[in-house]
Amino acid sequence: MNEMSSRALLEKLIGFATVSRDSNLAMIEFVRHYLAAHDVECELFYNDERTKANLFATIGPRDRGGIALSGHTDVVPVDGQAWTIDPFRLVEKDGRLFGRGTADMKGFLASVLAAVPKFVKRDLKMPVHLAFSYDEEVGCLGVRPMLEQLAHRKHKPVLCLIGEPTMLKPVLGHKGKLAMRCCVKGAACHSAYAPYGVNAIQYAARLINYLDEIGEELAQPGHRDERFDPPYSTVQTGIIKGGRALNIVPAECEFDFEVRALPGFDANQVADRLQSYAEAELLPKMRAVKADTDISMQPLSAYPGLATSPDSEAARLLTLLSGSTEFGTVAFGTEGGLFEQAGIPTVVCGPGSMDQGHKPDEYITCEQLRDCDAMLLRLADHLST
Repeated sequence: MNEMSSRALLEKLIGFATVSRDSNLAMIEFVRHYLAAHDVECELFYNDERTKANLFATIGPRDRGGIALSGHTDVVPVDGQAWTIDPFRLVEKDGRLFGRGTADMKGFLASVLAAVPKFVKRDLKMPVHLAFSYDEEVGCLGVRPMLEQLAHRKHKPVLCLIGEPTMLKPVLGHKGKLAMRCCVKGAACHSAYAPYGVNAIQYAARLINYLDEIGEELAQPGHRDERFDPPYSTVQTGIIKGGRALNIVPAECEFDFEVRALPGFDANQVADRLQSYAEAELLPKMRAVKADTDISMQPLSAYPGLATSPDSEAARLLTLLSGSTEFGTVAFGTEGGLFEQAGIPTVVCGPGSMDQGHKPDEYITCEQLRDCDAMLLRLADHLST
């Protein structure tokens, strides 16, 4: 296969509508075929339904650890967004490349694939690994089975570069996330006799108010880390459902909340405090009216934060590749904390801006794509000297 530019590869990748709710196998098969044409073998790690897969490939020596270049293949939906173009057809205009996933994060994947022939031709002293995942956008779910395998390998990657969009600025940290659903089971009755029922919405409101109090505590000076924006762990309720009619005391209410946790803070503490408050303060009052009322919580998704040391080998490599020692953090999450848990030190640096991610008419600039190509060429030079 002839070499393809990152722009040409990005056009191919954007053509695969890999929304998280759908399969990514067509795109994975394209990547597998592309790698095979350059004599690069790969492994696939499927989900249980075999409708999605992670891809892992190694270029260079296999008797030592190497550098993993990691990114997710899935994108967020376009439903309800006011796109002016076909989101799954690359459009170039005024130095910008438009399409769903151009910034988040198929631009990086395209640059990585464009660099494959260059890595293959080099006498690499350390291998380059490609780690492409699925279902990152729905809680960093898909990468986990691949990491479970890599964690036990003798020659797993010694560090990982995740190419999430940072405008190619070096990033060493981000917050973790815990998403939970709280379900309140009350007791219905006619609203004219409201005291004889258990209003699930009103009890849910008290729980949400308690979450606000916890959030205010976490914003106090003793809990802050000024490297982040905002510089503290946050709590917010994003979805609430309940009630059937105004003249019926609602018997059910559920709400979803999330904790965006600074590295080192266990977000489960928030859920545990909410459960303790429910059991100590609310359930006795509810059950005094109706014995079978309840408050329960279930986790929806979670991933850990990332806090790589600026003195680490990973940070030194990132300085070499990016040309900058001005390390930063990002507000959004990545799979980086999961790589760290698997014993693979991780940094984040990729083309494009998250200001464009998840929006209609998402784009990446041609300049950013070229600069990412140049960064990966520097990596090839570094690993072959």
